[in-house]
Amino acid sequence: MSNLYNRHKAFWSDKRLIAEVVIGIVLLFLSMYATYWANVYAVRRASSSVTDILLDNIPVVDVDFLYSTGAAIFMIIVAIVAFQDPRRLSFLLKSTALFFLFRSAFMMLTHIGPPQDMLISNSSDFFHKLSSGDDLFFSAHTGYPFLVALIFWNHNRLKDLFFTLSIIGAVIVILGHYHYSIDVFSAFFITFGIFQISKKFFEKDYKMLVAT
Repeated sequence: MSNLYNRHKAFWSDKRLIAEVVIGIVLLFLSMYATYWANVYAVRRASSSVTDILLDNIPVVDVDFLYSTGAAIFMIIVAIVAFQDPRRLSFLLKSTALFFLFRSAFMMLTHIGPPQDMLISNSSDFFHKLSSGDDLFFSAHTGYPFLVALIFWNHNRLKDLFFTLSIIGAVIVILGHYHYSIDVFSAFFITFGIFQISKKFFEKDYKMLVAT
């Protein structure tokens, strides 16, 4: 506990490090704003549903509870991991922002309508309010946990935890027909690219995180 206190005390006493965290928060808010308008655009431009070799052979399963509650639990876990060492914050925030900025761009490029038999979700749920249902490409439930796994690749337990959560997220969105299979499988490749770009753009932040 004393080590945790000392880490936080040293970190929050450095104005330069605080500034980097603030920049990360600002970028994250901007990415959420971009995601909102990309959702609006995707709804207006969405076309008809298409067939999918995987979804066509898998019945719809009611995974709405896992879809929303699982996302909430995941975010709590990420927050706890970040709290363990504040040096992780700036890269986590900035790479997350870049992830959702890229996803916003892909959402605006792809206008396929949602699967015809997609599970009808609880629209009052917070996480569902962030999604229009037409924001398909690519799957955030798959991609974002994978991004966090890549970020903590040198921490075996964290890597295994978040990679497992990524696979679980992929299974959930497929079972509920929330995403086409291409949205899920492509998420791993696109997310890996985003991670590499993040390491390049935010090199100092990444080096600080790796040192934890």
